Amino acid sequence: MKEDNRAAADRAAKIIPIQWDATFFFERAVRSMDRFHYDKALKYFRRAVEYEPENPVNHCNLAGILSEMGQYEESNRILVEILETLEPDLTECFFYMANNFANMEQYEKAEQALLRYLEEDEEGHYLDEAEEMMELLHYELKRPAKVVTIKARQGYAEHDRARALLEEGKFSQAVKLLESIVEQNGEFMAARNNLALAYYYMGRFDTAMETIREALEQEEGNLHALCNLAIFYQHANDTENLAPLTDQLRRTVPFHQEHVFKLATTMGILGEHECALGHFRRLLKDGSGEREASLYHYAAVAAVHSNRFGEAEQLWQQAVRRDPKSDVARYYLEQLALVKKGQGKMAASYHYHLPFEEQFRMWERMPGTMPDGMKSNPLVRSSFFWALRHGDRKTKLQVIQALGLIADSEVKEALQALLLEPDEDDDLKRLALFVLRSIGVAEPLPAVLEGERRLLGSLTDSDPAAGKLPGWEPGWQSVLDKAFSCMGSEYGLLQQYDLMKLWLDFLGRVYPNVPKLAKPESWSAALEYLTAKLHRRTVSYQEVAERYGASAATVSKYAKRIDEICGVMKK
Repeated sequence: MKEDNRAAADRAAKIIPIQWDATFFFERAVRSMDRFHYDKALKYFRRAVEYEPENPVNHCNLAGILSEMGQYEESNRILVEILETLEPDLTECFFYMANNFANMEQYEKAEQALLRYLEEDEEGHYLDEAEEMMELLHYELKRPAKVVTIKARQGYAEHDRARALLEEGKFSQAVKLLESIVEQNGEFMAARNNLALAYYYMGRFDTAMETIREALEQEEGNLHALCNLAIFYQHANDTENLAPLTDQLRRTVPFHQEHVFKLATTMGILGEHECALGHFRRLLKDGSGEREASLYHYAAVAAVHSNRFGEAEQLWQQAVRRDPKSDVARYYLEQLALVKKGQGKMAASYHYHLPFEEQFRMWERMPGTMPDGMKSNPLVRSSFFWALRHGDRKTKLQVIQALGLIADSEVKEALQALLLEPDEDDDLKRLALFVLRSIGVAEPLPAVLEGERRLLGSLTDSDPAAGKLPGWEPGWQSVLDKAFSCMGSEYGLLQQYDLMKLWLDFLGRVYPNVPKLAKPESWSAALEYLTAKLHRRTVSYQEVAERYGASAATVSKYAKRIDEICGVMKK
């Protein structure tokens, strides 16, 4: 009897007490789920919540099993409670809610929850799944999702800012930002693609090509990179590589609207207008929202180049209705009407602005001003920066003058870089320096002139004629200041620069016998008269004299004196 009691006591001593806590019920719940015993799993998860009601993870687990059992509304109720009362930073709850709404076919609410997840979640554990759900919602809602900044992806906010800089034509700023993003996240394909474009817009073609090849090494089928590469091949006249790539793109049928648009515009630029028109039609037929006037313009251009003039006319008329303040569609409708009458040929650009030739004609009539559209248009700006690197001398002269009218930080940076180009023409550098001083850059600037690196201070430092002068007198400067202040808007920076050069040339030739400047305004007027003649402008002594408050006779006398010394009228 005693032995039995001892045995019983020994057995009792070996019993391990059960620790009734949340962890215990959590483990039981997981084992039940593994065996597909969802009812038991639900019971155990509820017990876990009872033991640790302040722990949001327990509530999340409960919401998860309810979702597995099809109780989506109850699951979402718990998820909302977590965010509102327990843990507002548990952003994955938005992803779980999106799944529940999608399962209930409440796709608008699913999209809202998913966007909140993408915008607020820093870790991105469900990022790939979220992107897949976006594709599903795109299909169900028959429209693309709203554009959001994906917080979990390093550099996305910065990339949005860089893309905005590109659209504004601020290429140098965009490059710096995009280089930083790519350095931090080398797999960020959109940033790498846009970096290649930014290099291209700045005229850095070799760097652009290298960057796009790096992108394709990471993802050989990336459509944006392939489109950019095709445009680069076209620019380089590399027909051998362009032909097979164009054929590949011609056979590509993308699904996402963004990809369709990229491919359509690329094929148009490559001259594959029939293919481009087909893609533009797809975009126009998509019933998701009101289409912008620019899309109708792109389709119209493709139609014109495909000899579908009737369709093009209808498309441009649609563009006019959607953007009545723009002159673009009206301009092309006028050109199309002339073509129909046999009075010309139709030349239409895919870019949604007036042709450059029209804009430059407007500018040339008033060289001291520039239409706002030209200043802010990234394509115009990119053409300027490209020409500054690759244009002929005449083009560069015009571009430097044009950049002086834009006069922003990008321009200052580009012109300062020009000063340091060892193989660039010295006269162009002197004009660039003049423009920099005219737009407010006052500090000494490094430059390579006559093969030597120098630090340029005043405007006259860089001019050879100034080397004949021992210094620079305030009276000499006052003549220039008066001329610059009185020259009308019909004169540009190039004319002002030529006036300064003429004055320096005259002073350098006559020194030390520089005439007394008793009437500086008359000398200023004489310089303007001769500058106007140099640029083949019609002007009279009387007209110039009146503007400066001088006598025509004195202006004539001084102009003839300068001409005798410098031979202006012979040029």
